[in-house]
Amino acid sequence: MAILPSVASSLSPPSLSPLCSARSNDDYLISTCICRQSHASSRKPLHLNSRFRLTAISASSNSEAASSSSPPSSSLVSREPMVPPYNVLITGSTKGIGYALAKEFLKAGDNVIICSRSAERVESALQNLRGEFGELHVWGTKCDVRQGDDVKNLVSFAKETLDYIDIWINNAGSNAYSYKPLSEASDDDLIEVVTTNTLGLMICCREAIKMMLNQPRGGHIFNIDGAGSDGRPTPRFAAYGATKRSVVHLTKSLQAELQMQDIKNVIVHNLSPGMVTTDLLMSGANTKQVAESLVPSIRSIPANGSMKPTYIRFLTGLKAYSQIFSRFAFGARRNRYVLED
Repeated sequence: MAILPSVASSLSPPSLSPLCSARSNDDYLISTCICRQSHASSRKPLHLNSRFRLTAISASSNSEAASSSSPPSSSLVSREPMVPPYNVLITGSTKGIGYALAKEFLKAGDNVIICSRSAERVESALQNLRGEFGELHVWGTKCDVRQGDDVKNLVSFAKETLDYIDIWINNAGSNAYSYKPLSEASDDDLIEVVTTNTLGLMICCREAIKMMLNQPRGGHIFNIDGAGSDGRPTPRFAAYGATKRSVVHLTKSLQAELQMQDIKNVIVHNLSPGMVTTDLLMSGANTKQVAESLVPSIRSIPANGSMKPTYIRFLTGLKAYSQIFSRFAFGARRNRYVLED
């Protein structure tokens, strides 16, 4: 069946919302859709123009129906699913679990932006990753997540480099290189922990959401938790545990906010590496093994077209805690419990 010219003109792209969204998996709103081609040899992903797929529209032989300009109730537009390679941004990714995640995404053929508050570490990590994966798939920039302007510049860098981000992983965190009772913690230590793990996470979530709201493909944000996120005590790094407990609450609150605003194309998830950190490894598991386990699970979410919040875990609960404290009991090296800064 043909689409009447007058009806088709009422569905022209300029009249449509710039956001891809759906009221449910089976009930799609009219929205723009962007598809992407593989760009193994290109610095920036290639975009095709927005496409619209309309269902056949019954046309009445009566002249009144032919002249009507109201949109047809049977029209349907479906959002293109995210397809690999994905554009991935990871904060705190010049060492530790962040660096290991970056490597696994690159192995999978994705494009990755790394960052750290240390320009020297960014340059060193970038050199190593480009030596292994080439210069066309990984970029890096300095960013202190505690500074709003730095995070806004990170977003600008991502847009300039890759146009958009499919997966944003908030990994930057710190324990101020301190493992001591709270009563012995300095003001500087506490400020370092709270501003990096809590304020920095909030700023990154705010800017990532704002960025992804303007992307027709939307995006997925993953907030990494850590020891204390399940409410269990974290003696000798109480401040760190308290900030990681707040990660879960913040993620749930953002999920509720997006739902209240009926925003369906930006999803916030929790990601748990099982408290495996740069200098505290558990019972044979290392950051490489953790990343090898987590990255396929992360990539499966956009690949399956899932628009629901997810909690991805590597190792949690009593087993993880027993491994941590048994390691301390048997003389593990002291004083450094750091995720990444």
